Amino acid sequence: MRVAHGWVRGMEVSPGITAHLGIPYAAPPFGPHRFRAPQPPAAWDGVRDCTAFGVISPQSAELPGAPSWAPGDEDVLTLNVWSPQLDGQLPVLVWIHGGAYTFGSSAQPDFDGTVLARAGLVVVTVNYRLGFEGFGHVPAGGAAYPENRGLLDQAAALRWVRTNIAAFGGDPELVTVAGQSAGGTSAVSLMLMDEARGLFRRAVAHSAVGPCFSRAAAADITRRVAAAAGAPATAEGLLATSPAALVAATDQVAEVYRRDPGSGALHYDPVLYGPVADGAVLPVDPLAAHAAAPVADMQLLVCHTTEEYWLLDAVGNSAKVTTEAQLTAFCTDFGITPAVVDGYRSRRPDASVLDVYLALFGDLHFAEYSNRVADAHVRAGGRTFLSRFARRRTDAEGRPSVRAWHCADIPFAFGAHRDSRLEFLIGGPPTPEDDELSAQLVRSWAEFAATGDPGWAPYDGTDEGAVRIWGAPAADGPPRELWRGTDFTPFLP
Repeated sequence: MRVAHGWVRGMEVSPGITAHLGIPYAAPPFGPHRFRAPQPPAAWDGVRDCTAFGVISPQSAELPGAPSWAPGDEDVLTLNVWSPQLDGQLPVLVWIHGGAYTFGSSAQPDFDGTVLARAGLVVVTVNYRLGFEGFGHVPAGGAAYPENRGLLDQAAALRWVRTNIAAFGGDPELVTVAGQSAGGTSAVSLMLMDEARGLFRRAVAHSAVGPCFSRAAAADITRRVAAAAGAPATAEGLLATSPAALVAATDQVAEVYRRDPGSGALHYDPVLYGPVADGAVLPVDPLAAHAAAPVADMQLLVCHTTEEYWLLDAVGNSAKVTTEAQLTAFCTDFGITPAVVDGYRSRRPDASVLDVYLALFGDLHFAEYSNRVADAHVRAGGRTFLSRFARRRTDAEGRPSVRAWHCADIPFAFGAHRDSRLEFLIGGPPTPEDDELSAQLVRSWAEFAATGDPGWAPYDGTDEGAVRIWGAPAADGPPRELWRGTDFTPFLP
C-alpha cells in the first residue's frame, strides 16, 4: 500500500482485518528536532515492513504486555492502522492513549483495533511525546521550543490521517478523535487548537482529567527537574541533557512530592506534566466555555467511571489517606470545603477515611471535570452525550472484588476484554454478560463515529439530563450540587 512517504506492508490479523503497525507520521523528535514542533518524516525506498509496533516515547514505566523504552530509541512518532476489507470510505477513529502524559503507548493490549475495525471503522492508534520531551516547559522557548509538543504530535498524526487514510478505506472527512484519561483531555484540547482545526468532527473523551497547567506551574516543574538532572534550567542546558536523564530526574522529583505530605496538591498523585494553557498552542483550559464556542459544530461523547481513584490506590500511585488529619490536609490542599466532605459522608455513612478520600479524589479529578467539559460543550451549543461506566464485581458477601475504576471501561470499548493480560482491570475472566456489555460499547463508539449518535438522547447540561449507564441498571454519579463552588482554574505551583 502506498502512503505519502513510501510503500508499506501490513498483515492480516483476523479474517478480513488488516493491520499496518509502526508507520512514521513525523520525523524522530531528537537531535535538531528535539523540543521542537513535529517535522514531516523522511521518505523511504522500497516497501517498509509495518508488521510490528514502533518504539515508544522515553519513559520509565514498564506496563504488562506493552513494550518498554530504551535509550537510543528515537523513531517514536509512529501510528498503527486497522482496516476492514469493506467497500466504500469508512468512518475513522483515532485513539490517543492515556498514562498521565508520562507513560504508555499505542501498543498496549487493550488498544487492539481489530474488534472496532470489524464493527466498520478504520482504527488509528498513535504514539506521541510524553514526559518532559512532550510537555516540559523549555525556558524562553517561544515558537522554537513550543509548549504542548505532545499535543502538536497528535495534531500531526491527524494531518497524516487527512492525507493518507483513504488508502486504507477511511473517509478523511469523517474522523473521530477518542482518548481516555490523559488521552481524553488531549481529545478535548485538540478541539480548541488551531493546528487541529478541521481535521476531525467528533470527539470521545473517557475520564478526562484536569485542570490544565498554568505556564507558571510548568516553569516551576522545569526548574525542579533541571536541578534533579544537574542541568541549568535553560534551553541549552536541557538540550544538553539526555532523554534518559530527564526521565530519571522526573521520577526523582515525583518521589520528593510523594514522600512529603507538606508539598501540596502534587503530594497525592505527582503528575508533573500535562497540557499547558499557554494562550498559543492551547488557548485556554477546555473548561472555558467561550473557548469551546468555535467548536459548537462538533459532537462530543463523554464518559467517566463511577469509582475512578480506586485503581490508583490499588497500584500504589495515590498517597494513602487513612486518618482524619490527613483527610483535612488533603481537602485544604485542593480547596474542598467541609460541606463537600459532609455530603460524601452522608452518602457513605459506613465508609472508611480512605474510601471517602478516594471517592472525593476520583470525582474531583475525573468525574466532575469530565462532566464540566460536557457542560461547557452544551453551553457552547455543541451536541453532547454523557455516560458513566458502573460495571463492578462483588464477592459472596456482596463486597466489591473489582470496582468500576479508572481504565476498566477501555477493554470493553475496544472489545479486548477477553485478553488475559487485562484480567486485573476487569476482575478475572469475563462472563457472557461482559461480552454483551462490550458489544454495546463497541456499537456505541462505531455508531457515534459514523453518525454522531451513540444510541441515546443528547445531554442538555442539567442534573436531569440524559446519561447512559454502562454495566449496571443505575448508578449514582458525583453529587454535583456539592461541587458547585469548587474552582477548576489551571493548576498553579
